[in-house]
Order: sequence, then structure tokens, then C-alpha cells
Amino acid sequence: MAESVYAPTTAPNPKSSWFTVPSENLDKIHFIIKIFEVLLSFVAFIMEEVVNSCVSCGALYFFEFVSCTAFLFTLLLLILLSTTLHTRTGITCWPTLDFVYTAVIAVLFLIASVVFASDNGNTTMERTAVVFGFLASVMFIIDLGLFVKDRGIPFKKDAKQQPSNGGPAIVEAQPETEKLNAGE
Repeated sequence: MAESVYAPTTAPNPKSSWFTVPSENLDKIHFIIKIFEVLLSFVAFIMEEVVNSCVSCGALYFFEFVSCTAFLFTLLLLILLSTTLHTRTGITCWPTLDFVYTAVIAVLFLIASVVFASDNGNTTMERTAVVFGFLASVMFIIDLGLFVKDRGIPFKKDAKQQPSNGGPAIVEAQPETEKLNAGE
């Protein structure tokens, strides 16, 4: 008898999935681009790690740091934005964070790739790592360009904010037409 009472009102929620792509923070195109960023930065890191010896190791170590950082943090960002975990972090400005992170990594990866391309032992592994570094840089730049095209720069605020659905209406203050106590 209890089953007949509760059965019609308890239905599974189809939106309660842990994987949320597309969402307000990550659409399908940006999801695919971020997967390519993770894969290319991982391959660049692995190819750099396979290098046996270096003549001038500073460029190699900088490239290693940037490629490893790009791989790990982009993977973390991808996991957070494509699942419901981003709601548990307390961060509310995900578009701004994504934009700034992608811009910083794009610049660092491009600098690291240029420096490593100009100062390496010219072995096959080093050249391959540089190629994947440039490919990863291009993916980060494409991601940044599409972000700006689709959403604009997140730091720009519109002069007039539209009220959100159900939120309080924003009323602009009108300038006073006459001053109080002007004649005294």
C-alpha cells in the first residue's frame, strides 16, 4: 500500500547527473578544446621528459614546468567545470577564472616553446616536444579567442544591468532637478 502512495510522486531527476556538459560554464566546443589542451600539454611534457641529456638545461626545465603545470591545472579545471564539483568549491566567478587561467597559460606556453626551440640540443625528442608545445599554445589561444567571441571579456561590465529573473529590479538614480534649501 505504501508503494502505491509514493510511486507516482517519486521520480528520478534526469538533471541529477554528475557530468554537466554543456553547462553555463562549459559548452561542448570549449569542452573538446580543453580536452585537446590537456592531451597536447601532456604529450609535450612526456616528450620533454624523455630527453636524455641537455646542453643548456634552463630552457628544458622552464618548458618542463610550464607543460606540466598546463597539463595538471587544465585537467583540474576540465574536471571541475564538466562535473558538479565546481558548485562545491565556493568560487562564483568561473568565467573570469577560466579566462585569466587560459590567457596566462597561453602566454607562458608560447614563451616556453619559443625559448626551448631556440635553445635545445636539436634532438628528435626536443624538436617533437617543441612542436607539441606550439600546438598546445595554439589550442590555448584558440580557446581564448572563442571565449572572447562567445562571451566577451569577463572584466567588462555593462553600464545597465538587466534584472535577473525573479531578482530585484535595478532602478537608476535620477539626478535632482533642483537643490534643496537653495534659497536660504
